Amino acid sequence: MPLPWFYPHEMQWSGKLKMSRSSVSTSVIRWLERLLHIPTEGMPAPHLENQSVGEKMPQSTKTAILIIGGAEDKVHGREILYNFFGRAGSTNARIAVIPSASREPAIIGDRYRTIFEDMGAKGIEVLDIQDRDQCDDALMQNYVENCTGVFMTGGDQLRLCSLLADTPVMNIIRSRAQKGEIALAGTSAGAAVMGHFMIAGGGSGESPNRSLVDMTTGLGIVPELIVDQHFHNRNRMARLLSAVAAHPDRIGIGIDEDTCAMFEGDGLFQVIGRGAVTIVDPTDLSHSNYADTGATDPISLCNLRLHILCHGDRYDLRKRKPLGSDRTLS
Repeated sequence: MPLPWFYPHEMQWSGKLKMSRSSVSTSVIRWLERLLHIPTEGMPAPHLENQSVGEKMPQSTKTAILIIGGAEDKVHGREILYNFFGRAGSTNARIAVIPSASREPAIIGDRYRTIFEDMGAKGIEVLDIQDRDQCDDALMQNYVENCTGVFMTGGDQLRLCSLLADTPVMNIIRSRAQKGEIALAGTSAGAAVMGHFMIAGGGSGESPNRSLVDMTTGLGIVPELIVDQHFHNRNRMARLLSAVAAHPDRIGIGIDEDTCAMFEGDGLFQVIGRGAVTIVDPTDLSHSNYADTGATDPISLCNLRLHILCHGDRYDLRKRKPLGSDRTLS
């Protein structure tokens, strides 16, 4: 079922990336061994255009987009990760883990592989994308076209966007997530990229000002949002207010650590986790001096709406209003 609150995709990535032209990555060779059950050691790089990954992967039936503030519980209750696992199909889940934002993608990818294996997922593949050319690979596109869940890890959101934006793999993931065909989760940097406009970096504390936030283009999965993560943990309210001042047609959403905003196909999101989700809504903004300020001058913002939502609370993105609590999570 299409998600009716999304804007049409409006992003064109203009960043430049120096790329090498390797035919097929080592990770693809490993996939062939696991997925096609054939030995590949010593083989030349295969021609993949007519390859198949075998059986058609089952589609999930109750999907969601989970935007996680980072540092989610990976050891004890794992509540947020279990919610993603369930929305991806539980024991029938076929999950793609994308650790490309991380400086140690192999380590981070294996960590999440182990977590989802322990939960009982039917299949997990770590898509260790380190070059945009890998996103042209037919086998990788086939996997994201048929998997039931995609999990983007933390790290550097600029790196993640430079590798994925405007690639066939990302276009497939975005389209399927917006149609409600897969569960998609992003934590920390993987959360920051969700909006059309993205916070690339900046400071904390102080009063809102232009120099406090660096903005660029994100992946446009939920384009209405500007997402900030590790929110109260790193005192980022002024940073988010500065971002909203620059783009008052968007909603700012600050997500604490071990906390998640879980978006569903009815245009609602529900809060999961031990922290809070902060909503900065400029719909009724009556005055801002943003256009007249210098880099370090304080920004005035009048008549903003502010909501602090905790576990079980819900928010209607289409109507831009909180709906109270639903303490029973399904």
